[in-house]
Amino acid sequence: MRNPGTSLDERRHALHAFQSAHRKATWWLAAIVGFLALLLATPAITHAEESNPNDYSCLGSVSAGEAEEGSEEQQVKYKFYCDGPITGYQLQAQIPMTGVAGQPTLTSNATGGPLTDTFSCSGEVPGYALNCVGLAKEGYETVTGQFAIGTKLCKEPRVDPLLTVTYAYLEKGVVTQAISGPFDLGRPTGCPPDSYSGGTRLDPKEATVSHKKKGKKAKKKQHAKSGKSAKR
Repeated sequence: MRNPGTSLDERRHALHAFQSAHRKATWWLAAIVGFLALLLATPAITHAEESNPNDYSCLGSVSAGEAEEGSEEQQVKYKFYCDGPITGYQLQAQIPMTGVAGQPTLTSNATGGPLTDTFSCSGEVPGYALNCVGLAKEGYETVTGQFAIGTKLCKEPRVDPLLTVTYAYLEKGVVTQAISGPFDLGRPTGCPPDSYSGGTRLDPKEATVSHKKKGKKAKKKQHAKSGKSAKR
């Protein structure tokens, strides 16, 4: 029931003021709770947007590299990208590496432009692996580098490196290391096919042996020899 000395407009004004104050307090409370939740959940949200760093997918290839000044060794260029950020990688070859380029380049798959992210690589030479640490802070950043081998690129056994990638990140205040791979970069592109073509190191193909058909002259000689043997 309305009080005799209170107008309807005054009551509405008071109610409106209460709602505004209530809404403002609710908004600040929600903002504070949301900020705390975001602060606590930042690592989880970051990794939820990316692929599982223990189960990345990576694609790459190897081909002829650029000649190094002062070196006559065969240079091999490798390039790869993954669907998540990485902080390190290793290439393992099945033939000795005789040289390692220290700093690969990174480009964005989306724009094709160079990136400031970088890696530093080293390895025992001659040896069978090169190890690189650095940062590709986003997925789909192509890493391009090269190493040297002591044989010609297309000579068998052709180099076929395996790739393993790592990613270090903070999880609940603790540094966590993830690892994915190995991924097969495959045999060198640009080489003529041979009996091993079509296979990879992780999925090898048995060498095919081609039996050349004997020519007409060879057949006639063989037939003549058979005839002489029969007469004897």
